Amino acid sequence: VAGSCANLLGNAGRNSIVGPGLFNLDLSAYKNFAVPKISESFKVQFRAEFFNVLNHPSFGPPLAFQGGKSAVLFSADGLPSGAGFLANPLVTKPREGQFALKVIW
Repeated sequence: VAGSCANLLGNAGRNSIVGPGLFNLDLSAYKNFAVPKISESFKVQFRAEFFNVLNHPSFGPPLAFQGGKSAVLFSADGLPSGAGFLANPLVTKPREGQFALKVIW
């Protein structure tokens, strides 16, 4: 493109290209248990952590390029084609949970 430069500002207005909004809710709970038989300061912590608790999907913008090649979303006759329809449009992961034991001394 003639006249383009990495430090040249364009003429597009602010927020002229926006994507879908993101929504994510994480939850964490823990309980400390003192173990005085080992030491006064020795504790065991049980943790439960959950990510994307409400399992709300957050979609990303459409993919224009995949693997360095332009993804053709529609062919000349208007039918869907290309790898763009096979890509996962989700930005966030599905609901996940994990449990842990943490030793504090």
